[in-house]
Amino acid sequence: MRVPRLIRLGGLSPRRRTLLISAVLVFAVSVTVSGWLVLGRDRPRQVPDQGVPGPVLLVPGYGGGTGGVNALAERIRATGREAVVVTLPGDGTGDLREQADVLNAYVGEAIQRGAPSVDVIGYSAGGVVARMWVQEHDGARKARRIVTLGSPHHGANLAAAGAAAVPGACPVACQQLAPGSRLLAGLDTPVPTPPAWLSLWTVQDQTVTPPDSARLDGAVNVALQATCPDLRLDHSGLPGDPFVTKVVLAAIGAAPINPPTPGDCVSS
Repeated sequence: MRVPRLIRLGGLSPRRRTLLISAVLVFAVSVTVSGWLVLGRDRPRQVPDQGVPGPVLLVPGYGGGTGGVNALAERIRATGREAVVVTLPGDGTGDLREQADVLNAYVGEAIQRGAPSVDVIGYSAGGVVARMWVQEHDGARKARRIVTLGSPHHGANLAAAGAAAVPGACPVACQQLAPGSRLLAGLDTPVPTPPAWLSLWTVQDQTVTPPDSARLDGAVNVALQATCPDLRLDHSGLPGDPFVTKVVLAAIGAAPINPPTPGDCVSS
């Protein structure tokens, strides 16, 4: 059988033979490296190292007000950590799934800049957004710690009342936060671990009722007054309270999450 001319090297001069072989080798190396890059891009991220903190993302509650979480973000920045407050679409009253998509964009930006992982703090409905994000955006491989503050994980009676009021008076997020809603029923319970979870709430909460709607199966759960009986704290005061701040800073540190003790109590 006649050998195709393209692969007959015997008739080439030594110089041309060397050039051809070099070109083939360069092509083979290029293809191999490209394959490695594609595989590296597609390879699933590893579970974050619990001892290596990354940036902190703070998710506001229903209504999108950032005053409380901005104060908490400043306290976090004072420790040398990066802290970013997420701006929610529709002032936090729109679809919680879309809010989770927005949170994922912030996470993606942080990871693209080299962050090993993120810690997420969700205030009120922001904690439900954090759960939705973990569930729908592979948050277990992107988040190291999740902290929720007064979050209606089992719904809020106030949302139920709003949903039952004048048609159209309760926005999408309000409907989704009603006890028994399809969205809440579809959330993973218990929450996946990792990441590590902490849920804090005040028993004096009159916005998220009942207050223990914040209890989260799979998390370290802390009813604040169970540790500090003299603490007077309503829902809106959670992000800025000194004791809550102290507990949150410990929870997003390098050490494992542990519930606070009476010795951690501070004056509000």
